[in-house]
Amino acid sequence: MAFRYDITHTTTYRYKQPVRFGLHRVMFRPRDSHDLRVLATDLQVSPKATVRMIQDPLSNSIALVQPEGEATELRVVCAFSIEHVPATEALPVLEPSAEFMPFAYSVQDRLDLEHYLRPYHDDPDGVLIRWARQFLFSNTPNATREVLARMNAHIGQTLEYTVRHEEGTQTPLETLEYGRGTCRDYALLMMEAARRLGVATRFVSGYLYDAALDGAPGPDGQPTVGAGATHAWLQAYLPGAGWVAYDPTNNLTSASAQLIRVGVARDPAQAAPVSGSWFGGVGAYQDMEVQVNVRRVDD
Repeated sequence: MAFRYDITHTTTYRYKQPVRFGLHRVMFRPRDSHDLRVLATDLQVSPKATVRMIQDPLSNSIALVQPEGEATELRVVCAFSIEHVPATEALPVLEPSAEFMPFAYSVQDRLDLEHYLRPYHDDPDGVLIRWARQFLFSNTPNATREVLARMNAHIGQTLEYTVRHEEGTQTPLETLEYGRGTCRDYALLMMEAARRLGVATRFVSGYLYDAALDGAPGPDGQPTVGAGATHAWLQAYLPGAGWVAYDPTNNLTSASAQLIRVGVARDPAQAAPVSGSWFGGVGAYQDMEVQVNVRRVDD
């Protein structure tokens, strides 16, 4: 079953005095694929700006935005319509060799997945690997899908979700130490833990549909966490199934129609929805606001 969505993403930067703007990198256009089709897009920038579209090394669509003149506010409004077809199966079919952990990727897959298999954050005392191994049974075979499902559910159940407006992402060790984090922190924690179990993972930036807008509850009857702003989750590459989504914030998987993919990266730092520079006096920066509206459209 296909779902249609209208999405508006507004990012506003405010300054206490006029400033000049450097080049801004905007990642807003969803990634076309067999499960997602972009029907229309629109990008409005104030003040007036020149816009150039490119694809980055991972084939994400990037708008290079150069605002003109000086202003006390920079507003970037992205609007688009999409058709999304979620996976029809909650448990993807895996190749027999990958049904249980540990498993080995083929030589060709390993060449392509190298950057997604390699951990990027240090774990000098083995804290993260011990945390990851708690999802493995010692007295019974470990089904790959079940291990990842346990980890996906555990993060949202045991950590406190917080809203943090500062740029950047906590390291996995910081998230475990603090016992809390944002969707980006949750995704990175699970990515790095799964990598240490031999599973290739990548970071996904996108949007989250809140079923409550249509009078329906979130997964397991719980409210959807993270709607109203950009959202983040991860994908794990499982032979036979391909890239499978896991959202530890809401315990969602690829079978959910709520996850709308925009960009992918090996690390969250590569997938900021909006990034750029400005030039002005010390203390000129005031604040930033992000608003995301995702509505399902009935035919």
